[in-house]
Amino acid sequence: MNVTKSIRRTAQLCLLAALCTVTSSVMAQVIPQPQTVIPAPPQLAASSWILMDADSGRVLAEHNSDERLPPASLTKLMTAYLVERELDRGTINLDDMVSISEKAWRTGGSKMFIEVGDQVSISDLLKGIIIVSGNDASVAVAEHLAGGEAPFADLMNQHATRLGMHNTNFQNATGLPGEEHYSTARDMALLSQYIINDYPDHYAIYSQRNFSFGGIDQPNRNRLLWRDPTVDGLKTGWTTEAGYGLVSSALRDDMRLISVVMGTSSEESRAQESQKLLSYGFRFYETMKLYEQDAVLATPRVWGGDSNELRVGVNGEVFVTLPRNRNEELRASLNINSDLRAPVAIGDEVGTLEVYLGEDVVSERRLVALESVEEGGLFKRFFDQVRRFFSGLIGNFTG
Repeated sequence: MNVTKSIRRTAQLCLLAALCTVTSSVMAQVIPQPQTVIPAPPQLAASSWILMDADSGRVLAEHNSDERLPPASLTKLMTAYLVERELDRGTINLDDMVSISEKAWRTGGSKMFIEVGDQVSISDLLKGIIIVSGNDASVAVAEHLAGGEAPFADLMNQHATRLGMHNTNFQNATGLPGEEHYSTARDMALLSQYIINDYPDHYAIYSQRNFSFGGIDQPNRNRLLWRDPTVDGLKTGWTTEAGYGLVSSALRDDMRLISVVMGTSSEESRAQESQKLLSYGFRFYETMKLYEQDAVLATPRVWGGDSNELRVGVNGEVFVTLPRNRNEELRASLNINSDLRAPVAIGDEVGTLEVYLGEDVVSERRLVALESVEEGGLFKRFFDQVRRFFSGLIGNFTG
């Protein structure tokens, strides 16, 4: 990021912060600037696709993104996600050894070439799933984590529901064809967003170009890892029924995009079509972080508390994705409950934050209490009640 761009962004963030700390619902006056001309998104040779910003979640381009299609080995994104989740929870460790069953060994399709009776580490199995799309590795971890592939598929579906993947149903851990095994481009983008943001310590695996196990060296099938140095994931998929699919992600100048294409005709086609989407997003859009997690955006009055003020903010970072060179048009509005009464607990919702680009809302978040305010003493509550009564009268007369 160049110095001029950095200064402009810093100034814009200061402006937004000033707006939020000075007013609750009054908008700032802005002078419209010339708008960037955004062309229509590229049309791809694929059945379905989507382009999403990984931080803001904004969708920049899509086609048939909610159409239920066979995901093939894109399924393994959920398999890997569940392994990473258990690693993060501490229920398993990377050096735990897994005994390889005959079922895992016999599973057809792509393999990392584990043998029956082998003791293989979780670390190697996770790499086998992500880098070389090993069906045998996927079944092995399913058996290790859930006792079998069927109960593991049930676990996959429970987490798909939790993550908001409303058009997904898994029947296995591999992506091998099944009549009721389906997902969508949108759901795969959403899952990828959680993989990137929830478990960043494991994300580097998705960018590895090769993996060797048992003396056999295999390449990652994601061709973009060789062609574009900003691409660092995520997963390929192919079956005769599904065609060729690719979930890719790239990071440029602090902006991360996720691209999903499903149902292309070849390995080369899925790479080319994915590159078109990523190039479009980076060329015409930018993503800005407006507020850090737990940043204090306002300190409204609290009635009847042991403190007269409450620190208010958002529970999480706030990002917006917008057309390039339009950040001067951003404006923020805090809509805070005007009658806050103690007690207030940390995390209680007290209003909303809305960020506008021109007249369009580009982000809306809950405003929450960043601290607790307990009830004040008897006399404090009494005097606050009197003050609140007269404040209401004055408000009625002036209104």
